[in-house]
Amino acid sequence: MTRTAALHRATEYFDQGRFQSDLTHLVSYRTESQNPSQTARTECARYLDVAIGPRLAAMGVTYEVIDNPDPRGGPLLIGERHESHDQITVLTYGHGDTVLGQEDMWRDGLAPWTLIEEGDRLYGRGTADNKSQHIINIAALEAVLATRGRLGFNLRIVIEMSEEVGSIGLAQVFARYKDRLTADVLIASDGPRLQPDVPTIFMGSRGATTFDLLVETHEGAHHSGNWGGLLADPAMILAHALASITDRRGQIKVPEWRPDSLTDTVRAALRNLPVTDGDGPAVNPDWGEEALTPAERVFGWNSFAVLAQVCGVPEAPVNAISGWARATCQLRYVVGTDPADVVPALRRHLDAHGFEDVQIIEHERGFFSATRLDPKHPWAEYVANSIRETSGGALHILPNLAGSLPNDSFTDILDMPTIWVPHSYRGCSQHAPDEHVLKSVCRNALRVMAGIFWDVGTVGSALPKK
Repeated sequence: MTRTAALHRATEYFDQGRFQSDLTHLVSYRTESQNPSQTARTECARYLDVAIGPRLAAMGVTYEVIDNPDPRGGPLLIGERHESHDQITVLTYGHGDTVLGQEDMWRDGLAPWTLIEEGDRLYGRGTADNKSQHIINIAALEAVLATRGRLGFNLRIVIEMSEEVGSIGLAQVFARYKDRLTADVLIASDGPRLQPDVPTIFMGSRGATTFDLLVETHEGAHHSGNWGGLLADPAMILAHALASITDRRGQIKVPEWRPDSLTDTVRAALRNLPVTDGDGPAVNPDWGEEALTPAERVFGWNSFAVLAQVCGVPEAPVNAISGWARATCQLRYVVGTDPADVVPALRRHLDAHGFEDVQIIEHERGFFSATRLDPKHPWAEYVANSIRETSGGALHILPNLAGSLPNDSFTDILDMPTIWVPHSYRGCSQHAPDEHVLKSVCRNALRVMAGIFWDVGTVGSALPKK
C-alpha cells in the first residue's frame, strides 16, 4: 500500500491496453453538442448513462444524471463518494461532448468516431477534448482506491455534455445543487500541456466574448460599373472599422480592452515558459503587444481575432457592390478586463472613430469569464510539488490557460480554488479534423494523476479547507 504501487497500477492500466480499449469505446459515442439533432442529444445522454455512470458506481460513487435546465443544453452527471466528515473534499470535472465531427474533412484513413492508432498518436473526435482527459482521471482514482482500499478524501464529480456550446446550464445547475458540489478544491483536466514531455498546471483561464460586426449600406447588390463610386462599399467600411480596433501588428487600441493585471508576480510565473517551442505553427515574432514576451501575450494579455468575414457570395462573386458585410470577432481576455464592458467599450470606440453605422451583434450563447489563482496558493503549490515528485522535477506552471473553459462556475458560484492538469498537447488538432492524443502523454498523465490523488489522500485534513 504505497505511492509507488498506486503509480504502478495506473501504468499497468495503460500498458495492458485497457486505456486504449476504454478510449475506443468513448470515442464511438457521437456526442456532438453543436449538433441540434435528437440523435446527438440521445448520444450525449447515453454517454453518461452507459459509458460513465456504471464505472463511477463501481467506485462507490452515488450519482444522478440531471436534465439541463436550459433546453438547448445536454444532461449533466453529478456524483459523490463520501468517506468521512473529517476528510477534505475534492471536486473533479470533465465533459463528454465534442464539437462537430467534420467527417468529410479528416484525411484518408481516419474517421472521427473510430479510434485509430498511428505510432504515438490516437486519432478520433474527443480524444484530446475531453474524453481521454476525464477517463485518465477516473482511472487514476481507481488505481488509488484499489491500492489503498480508500481514497483518503471525499470525492465529488461533474461530467457535463454542453461545454462545446458554452457550458449552457452549468451555472444554473451549480447554483441549484451547490450543497452537493461544494468542495475544498477543484482538481480537473482540460486543455494542452505547453510541451508534450513536461506536465503543466494552470489555475484559471482567459475569458471570451464573441460578437458580429455588421455593415448594411443599401438594399440588394448593384452593378459595380454603374454604381461604383456612388454607393458606399460595406466591405471597405467594415475593413476600416476592424483596422481601428488594433494596429497593423495586432496591438489592441480599445483602451478598456487593455488589462491592468499583468503584475510582477504574473510576469515572474510566465518567465521563460517555452511557448514558441514544440508542435504547431511557428509563432510570429512581430505580432501582438510589442513590449511583451510571447508568454505574456498569450497568458497575461488580451487578444482580438477575426474568426470569419464575408461580403457578397465568395464562392460565386459577381460584378456588384454588395449591400452588406459581416465579420465574426472574438476578444480573449484575462482577469482585469470587465466582461460587462467589452461590447460597450467597443461601441464607444467605433463611435469615436466615425463608425456609428457599424452594428455590434453579441452572440446569444454566452462564454466563460476570466479567472486566475495565485501560483503561490497553498493548493497550487501542493499539487505542483506532487507532480514534481512524479516527474522528477519537470513542470510548467501557468496562472491561467490561454483558452477558455467554465472555470468561473467553480470560482464564482462554488467559491473554490481551481487546479487544472492538462493531458493533451498544443499540436493535438483540438476542434479540427484529425484530432488526436499522444499515447506517451496519456501514460505519463495516468502516473501524474495517481500521484496527485495518492498524495491528497495521504495528507488528508492537513490540506487547506475552504
